[in-house]
Order: sequence, then C-alpha cells, then structure tokens
Amino acid sequence: MIVTTNDLFKHAYGKYAIGAYNINNLEQTVGLFRGDLGKSASNDDAVDASKSAPFIIQISRGARSYSDKRFLEGMIRNAEEVFPEAIFAVHLDHGTEETCYDCIESGFYSSVMIDASHEP
Repeated sequence: MIVTTNDLFKHAYGKYAIGAYNINNLEQTVGLFRGDLGKSASNDDAVDASKSAPFIIQISRGARSYSDKRFLEGMIRNAEEVFPEAIFAVHLDHGTEETCYDCIESGFYSSVMIDASHEP
C-alpha cells in the first residue's frame, strides 16, 4: 500500500528507522518487496510496523531515464498488487526542478527532493 512519506515518519518517530532504497529495475524491486514479507499488514492501519516493515522506494532522475518513468511506475504498481501487505512510500531522489514538478504533477510520488547543488 502506497502511503505518504510524512505518514511513515510520523508513525516511526522515536520508535524505529525506515529504510530507503533506490531501485532501477525489476530484480531490485522484487527483492525489496519480498524482503518485506516477514509479516503481513492489515488494512486497518495504513502504517503499522508491527504488521509490516515500512520502507521508502527512492527513484533517481537517472533511473527515470534508464528505465523510463512509466515503466518504473507500472512496475511498482504491479508489485503493490502482488505484495498487498507491503507498506511503502515512493520518493524522487535528487531531482532537477523540472523532474520534481513532473513527479508532483503525476500524483504517484509521496515526496520529492530537489538537487540544487548546481545553484549558487
């Protein structure tokens, strides 16, 4: 189940850490979702670490270019169907201003981070 990054952080605050993992392909995505299967989640609580280990999927601008943004989104949505007990957020990691806007407008990403290192 995709949740907001803010929801993950609020629930974890003072109790546990949340892993954030960059993905580029199917094998990494399946491995990440399979690694979360130690416990199952219920729909009663969107973020309950006692039922599932929440995680953040990070997608870089490079991954969006390498795999294509539509492929990555479709792959994650399909993984969500195959592993319905997984609780996760989707985060853009180090995006340009244009990429950040694109991700926000898509409505798919839970959060974005702009890489402004090139700015004065």
